[in-house]
Amino acid sequence: MAHHVLKSSVETCHWGFFEAGLKPVLTVKPGDTVTVETVSGGQDVLPPAGFHVPPELLDIHKRSERMVPGHILTGPIAVEGAEPGDMLEVVIHDVKLRQDWGFNLIRPLAGTLPEDFPIYRKVNIPLDLKRHVGVMPWGLELPLAPFFGVMGTAPPASWGRITSLIPRAMGGNLDNKELGAGARLFLPVYNSGGLFSCGDGHGVQGDGEVCVTAIETALTGTFEFHVHKGLPFSYPRAETATHYITMAMDTDLDQCAIMALRDMIRLIVEKARLSREDAYMLCSLAADLRITQTVNGNKGVHCMLQKTLITP
Repeated sequence: MAHHVLKSSVETCHWGFFEAGLKPVLTVKPGDTVTVETVSGGQDVLPPAGFHVPPELLDIHKRSERMVPGHILTGPIAVEGAEPGDMLEVVIHDVKLRQDWGFNLIRPLAGTLPEDFPIYRKVNIPLDLKRHVGVMPWGLELPLAPFFGVMGTAPPASWGRITSLIPRAMGGNLDNKELGAGARLFLPVYNSGGLFSCGDGHGVQGDGEVCVTAIETALTGTFEFHVHKGLPFSYPRAETATHYITMAMDTDLDQCAIMALRDMIRLIVEKARLSREDAYMLCSLAADLRITQTVNGNKGVHCMLQKTLITP
């Protein structure tokens, strides 16, 4: 299988949106791997002198079409053989930091507490690449756990151009910290090739991402792509080495919990051949409903179950 490198640039990035009409910047075969470079943030979040700023970020600021607010995304990548109705499996082999700084924002009328913090604040956070920590303003050295906040396929053509801020059935701004190196993400395909894009690099994030951002930074990721036909689900799912994960997005957290739980029950029935009643009981005893994020318009809940409970 072939390995490809996709660098971030004005020609390979789109800023703030997903759209079915975007032409792929790279086409690969199933089983191929791609190392993807990403950048993050507008001119207002650049650090003081002395930090490394990827030069293409400044060029993107000058020349790229943008739908702001939104994320700078690298892609889309087309995978041969992927057609509407399929599932695109994205194996996340590696996630690495590209720069020695990140940023965090608080914005008025945004976040989980939109009325409580009326003043805009931007903090640049130094990242120690050798010790893999972020140095907080008060001196705390916070261990880093990088992942991509945004990973998604292109939406149905009928949706037109949609913001990258709101996660939907095609994935997108999932902000799920479980999706680091070693995870597998399954995304619905709505267009030929799937058209996968990623960005919104996070140095570390808590469940909730409550003040709107994590430590936002530039990342490099290595992905492997596979196409699955005829799988019995049609909404994003994921796996880690230890857990199955179902996900749901909605404006209502209660609905998110219901959707994620229903899909986990379906997953258990599929894999363990248990009755729905037994699967429901197992979820009550052993599955964990977790808040993914509460700040992206559509909120998120993911349900996690240890693989060893239903597979040998």
